[in-house]
Amino acid sequence: EGLDLRILSPIEATKFSVERIRRGEDTISVTGNVLRDYLTDLFPILELGTSAKMLSVVPLMNGGGLFETGAGGSAPKHVEQLVDENHLRWDSLGEFMALAESLRHEQQRGNARAGVLGDALDKATERLLDENLSPSRKVGEIDTRGSHLAIARFWADELAKQTDDAELAAAFAPVAEAFEAEGDAIAQALIDLQGSGVDLGGYYRPDAEKAEAVMRPVAAYNEILAKLA
Repeated sequence: EGLDLRILSPIEATKFSVERIRRGEDTISVTGNVLRDYLTDLFPILELGTSAKMLSVVPLMNGGGLFETGAGGSAPKHVEQLVDENHLRWDSLGEFMALAESLRHEQQRGNARAGVLGDALDKATERLLDENLSPSRKVGEIDTRGSHLAIARFWADELAKQTDDAELAAAFAPVAEAFEAEGDAIAQALIDLQGSGVDLGGYYRPDAEKAEAVMRPVAAYNEILAKLA
């Protein structure tokens, strides 16, 4: 009673579904990938202005999950700017959110530590947004590497401060302290190295050592991360 059941072509079904959604009416549509792209890509991107700041979570029937996000632009253009100017503008914000959701998914399987890691990452992501430390499109400003430095600093700090897992707090305390002491200098170094072209040793299959040298160019940063090895 009260149900409106229709069998329409994919195009008409999508139009009809969107009209109902605009009116705020509950709608179940079997429209394949067409409407899925509207719900998980088009609408969030229109609202937020970028694909990198949205996350689509799809629960799977057997208990798994899909976590989908974007990079905030065209990957070929990102790589082109990196090669020409040593500035990478790939925005990993959605990846940070997806990782936190993945950790919470693992928590549901009985891994309490994964939940602590996920909660701390969410707090770190909030700080990243509050301080506007997503990558800029302009050379001489924060890029992907600087944004990853920021999330690493904030995540380590949140893990060191939390009281749910003393072992994790103890493990990340020296990392957080090192970032507090050297983080600003590392962030500036990641900006100062921009402006000249880099050699990745290939496009579809870059040289691993050359790519690592480009993506991890500051020794002090690498030494801090090595504390977790």
